[in-house]
Amino acid sequence: MKRPLFSAFICAAALFATAVQAEGIFMLQSPAIADNAMMDKKYAGNANDNPNCTGENQSPPLVWSNEPQGTKSYALIVFDPEGAKGLGVTHLVAYNIPPTATGFAANDLRDAKGFTGGKTTPGTHAWYGPCPPTGSGAHHYNFTLIATDLEPNLPAGLTREELLQKLKGHALAATGLVGRFGQ
Repeated sequence: MKRPLFSAFICAAALFATAVQAEGIFMLQSPAIADNAMMDKKYAGNANDNPNCTGENQSPPLVWSNEPQGTKSYALIVFDPEGAKGLGVTHLVAYNIPPTATGFAANDLRDAKGFTGGKTTPGTHAWYGPCPPTGSGAHHYNFTLIATDLEPNLPAGLTREELLQKLKGHALAATGLVGRFGQ
């Protein structure tokens, strides 16, 4: 009788410790996208010159919490590693996000609100929704939020690679979310 009670106590203590630890973890979430779940078609790109862009080019809402101490700005990158036949496609490069920010409302990323826009693979400076070719399977859209110790004054128009170079030695922590989309 004592052994089951002791085991229950140990399980409860482990769950409590995990919950307390999770409270302090830098986290990125979306009320519209569960991690590693399929994204709604409305978030897919919309371009008349690309038959694979069949959505509404809406951008999802995002929220984050438990930023690292000393955060002076954030950067957000959305990258599809399967895009361009494995060479990857950058769908968003956003930075100079103020340290007081805790997320983006729906369509803020599309409308370039609250950040400086870098250059995506298609050449835009804001959200460019998924446009995977038919039959290529569900691609993974990696949303990576990086907390930095840089003041929010980087120049506009940086590519993903240029931004990552500027963040070297200045990244405090990163968190991510994966949304999948296919046709």
